[in-house]
Amino acid sequence: MNIPSKLIEQAVEQMSSLPGIGKKTALRLVLHLLNQDADKVAAFSNSFRQMRNGVLHCKQCHNVTEQEVCEICSNPERDASTLCVVEDIRALMAIEATWQFKGHYHVLGGIISPMDGVGPDDLNIDQLIKKAENGTTKEIILALSTTMEGDTTNFYIFRKLQDFPVHVSTIAKGISVGNELEYADEVTLGRSILNRLPYENSLVK
Repeated sequence: MNIPSKLIEQAVEQMSSLPGIGKKTALRLVLHLLNQDADKVAAFSNSFRQMRNGVLHCKQCHNVTEQEVCEICSNPERDASTLCVVEDIRALMAIEATWQFKGHYHVLGGIISPMDGVGPDDLNIDQLIKKAENGTTKEIILALSTTMEGDTTNFYIFRKLQDFPVHVSTIAKGISVGNELEYADEVTLGRSILNRLPYENSLVK
């Protein structure tokens, strides 16, 4: 791609580093910004700087927040004894959009994927086990994507939780096998949460 300006080329390189953004799309977006008022572009870039510096991770569930504890964990009307384990923030947002879950969350920060070099120690699994140890958690819902990596992570967590007095369940299979949770429609995902089943029942005998 022949770009007559080094500055534009650098901007295109940065823009195309985003997921799903190719070089042509990046060039179109950069040229669009180039045609905007300087104040608009400054506000645009400043919003990302503020986000990067101001967004924290909840010390209890690892959700994104601007405080030490997120709004979900600090809400007294939520059921703290029920934890929904999700891969990332996108999955949490997808479940929240269903308005069907009233408990707390635990964000793993990924799933076990040896091909990508991600093991159990790279995830927030130890903190989840500690929550099961404290005796206040009654149910842990495994709400990971129905992929091979998601199933592997589910089974690993289930084995780790077997010695604790906590009920381990999983979302119902309204979610097609191989699907990412964030792409499920809200009705299907909501029903999968409501119709969850004991994790043991999901294992192939």
